[in-house]
Amino acid sequence: MLTIYHNPRCSKSRQTLALIEENNQPVNVIEYLKTPLTEIEIKQLLRYLSVTPIEMMRTKEAEFKEQNLKDADDATLINAMINTPKLIERPIVVKGEQAVIGRPPENVLSLFN
Repeated sequence: MLTIYHNPRCSKSRQTLALIEENNQPVNVIEYLKTPLTEIEIKQLLRYLSVTPIEMMRTKEAEFKEQNLKDADDATLINAMINTPKLIERPIVVKGEQAVIGRPPENVLSLFN
């Protein structure tokens, strides 16, 4: 089963979810803006993605600049994602202990087997 951390207002997130559904993959949809992630969940996603916190963030969002996060340490970035879920890159799709960011949506194909 796949899990998608989804924002229905995001075109890439919608495209990724459509790709999952078109390929008849069972999926659990988590709208992370309505159900914010915990610190433990964010750290788990970072591990599954093998990325640093800054690589899992939407650095072009106004909130990123407003919070002066450009040179922030990892703990500050994780805290920012907890408190401002909009800063989390989207969509993130997880299968077991593997995860991909659906940018482009085709990245999710690597999880279909």
